[in-house]
Amino acid sequence: MIKDGQRKSRGFSQIFSKDIAIDLGTANTLIWVKGRGIVVNEPSIVAKTIDTNKVIAVGNEAKEMLGKTHHNLTTVRPLRDGVIADFEMADGMIQGFIRKMNLSRIARPRMVICIPSGITPVEQRAVRESAERANAREVFLIEEPVAAAIGIGLDISQPVGNMIVDIGGGTTEIAVIALNGIVAKEAIRVGGDEQDRAIMNWFHDEHKLDIGYATAERIKIEVGTGYGSKLVSVNVKGRDMVSGIPKTMVIPPEEIRKALWETLQQIIGAMKRALERTPAELSADILDRGIILTGGGALLKGFDEILREETNLPVHVAEEPLLSVVRGTGMVLEDLKHYASIMF
Repeated sequence: MIKDGQRKSRGFSQIFSKDIAIDLGTANTLIWVKGRGIVVNEPSIVAKTIDTNKVIAVGNEAKEMLGKTHHNLTTVRPLRDGVIADFEMADGMIQGFIRKMNLSRIARPRMVICIPSGITPVEQRAVRESAERANAREVFLIEEPVAAAIGIGLDISQPVGNMIVDIGGGTTEIAVIALNGIVAKEAIRVGGDEQDRAIMNWFHDEHKLDIGYATAERIKIEVGTGYGSKLVSVNVKGRDMVSGIPKTMVIPPEEIRKALWETLQQIIGAMKRALERTPAELSADILDRGIILTGGGALLKGFDEILREETNLPVHVAEEPLLSVVRGTGMVLEDLKHYASIMF
């Protein structure tokens, strides 16, 4: 049996009428096919021609072109801050992933798509329309924190408070969930992408070193928050903004903590605001059960330790946090009747 994290987006026999669940994320798109599990897990990136706007690659193939394109080729991210920013490219990306799935052109699947809890009705409509253009028969939406809670195995129907912090590429979603609903929530448009930009800006301002997004992301993954004694200095390669010549610097982990501190404080502040709005009885549950981190940002080294110090609450990182949302969305897809009350 192929494990979820090892599933490939190629090589499946043609899919004719299987329903699909989509975690349409700012950084990555994951697609779950009913009865099969995860079949696509690729970056939310499109490569297109500038003169004709023709999509030539999506996902992994487009990411390989990042920062290496010529005058008539560019790479774009159709989603920004968790919502569709470029409708035409989002359509092209979804169609590209569906082609990789080998979905039959005559298929009209039902789709369950997770969305940020703080998006506007206009943004919701944009997601629906994009799915309908991908030939969906029916479109159901579910909020990301709810999907994440289901995906990590919580029974959200019980009268017990569960606090989920889903840190994605473009947004951080904080929700206290009980009785199949969100009791208190806070959403901010700060996530992994904003942290990458913070690292780039730090090197630009403090060291006059120009680095790209890929380098900033690598630094973030290797060093994380710069919290803890086991971390070592990191080699950073970029272009010296004074001389214009490529340059390598050795940076201690404490600097990366400084670079990320403002974004971390924004997430912590949002969590505290959600806790302030949480009823006392549910607050007691959170004190016992703790806060659960999901999404790619949950993997940021040392962040769980910082949260424990800031909140004095237990903090747990979900198992395979990158897959929590798509697993939950897939579980909803597998039993639409059971989860009918949490979709819209």
